[in-house]
Amino acid sequence: MHLPAVDGTHHAALESWVESANASDTDFPVQNLALGVFRRRGSTSLPAIGAAIGDKIFDLRACFDMGLLDVLPPAARLSCTGWSLNNLMGAGREIAAALRRRISELLRADSALRPEAALVKMKDAEMLLPAEIGDYTDFYASVHHAANVGRMFRPDNPLLPNYKYLPVAYHGRASSVVAGGAPVRRPSGQIQAGGEAPVYEPSRMLDYESEVGMFIGRGNALGTPVPIVRAEEHLFGFCLLNDWSARDIQAWEYQPLGPFLAKNFATSISPWVVTADAMAPFRAPLERTTADPAQLPYLQSDWNDASGAFSIAIEVWLRTARMRSDGISAQRLSRGNFESMFWSPAQMIAHHASGGCNLRSGDLLGSGTISGPGEQSRGCLMELTERGTKPVQLASSEQRSFLEDGDEVILRGYCERPGFRRIGFGECRGIVEPSSTL
Repeated sequence: MHLPAVDGTHHAALESWVESANASDTDFPVQNLALGVFRRRGSTSLPAIGAAIGDKIFDLRACFDMGLLDVLPPAARLSCTGWSLNNLMGAGREIAAALRRRISELLRADSALRPEAALVKMKDAEMLLPAEIGDYTDFYASVHHAANVGRMFRPDNPLLPNYKYLPVAYHGRASSVVAGGAPVRRPSGQIQAGGEAPVYEPSRMLDYESEVGMFIGRGNALGTPVPIVRAEEHLFGFCLLNDWSARDIQAWEYQPLGPFLAKNFATSISPWVVTADAMAPFRAPLERTTADPAQLPYLQSDWNDASGAFSIAIEVWLRTARMRSDGISAQRLSRGNFESMFWSPAQMIAHHASGGCNLRSGDLLGSGTISGPGEQSRGCLMELTERGTKPVQLASSEQRSFLEDGDEVILRGYCERPGFRRIGFGECRGIVEPSSTL
């Protein structure tokens, strides 16, 4: 079993010959090497795979053409010539780790080679979806989020009986997953209020959901479950994810089968994927208490209990149209941490495949809204405003119970731990546009 281990690529003292990668506040030092797909802005050339390094992109197709990847196995070399990460994801964790080591060697300050011709300024690039996403599944893995929302509807019994026995999830819509920065159009749907007949109109309770996305690497055959002890072999990497949600549409349509139009209009993800190997220094124990029920055997393992969680700080920032007009900076609304989730990525993967479902390279899993125990760690407006009853006060003297047209939601994520370099995920942005009319 290949699990990510701390190695020389994570050493805190490493620096790069790309000067911007050595800044203390960069998301993309040489210890990160997040991967994404880009196109040179204004160009008609095919997209290419690149590694983020400071404020630059290291073009891996250019590296292939220059022979800089010839020391790698064929599967690793060829995966860098495509226009999505799917082939690299499907090649397996060992291949991805080998590519990561080679990129690190090429970009370190002590490298004998400095292929500056392979660098592209981020400001000169258009970032695209990192993979062709065949399927998307959204989990509900934060017990704090589930409890906060549950109290609004079931004050005496916020968690449903199944919550602590299995990772709850629903099957989402892959076709409406968009790269961060793409506009998000306000959805319309049936809304029912006050016991009257429903009406079809634009959502008035549009919300964001602060999540982590997880990309599947190597898949599993149909009918073949994935054991918990091997589940992370199928995990390629992480991104930021905003699963936009129309709360008023969802309240009417979700019974008995779950959300539909309330969720399928847009899911935004950050364009950079931080690989599981880059995350090795930021593992954490799974949070459990003695009062929690014992996990069923197919979801339990000692290594998962000890280090199955990942410490990723997630911040949500909001900037309204008036704030942009008045030159007011975005305002932070919350800060949570992926470490607080009740279910780990390995458990989500193992449960997803336990009935025989075949996961495929490039499939996307969403963690569900990430919320912590405190008010300032609530990962959506429904929680922050207690379903709109306590609006958020903004620096522009505006209030928000839910999102209005022109609002820009910005997710930022990063990992910090003493003895290691801080690494980040970049940003996941989206501006709300007015609804379309039938």
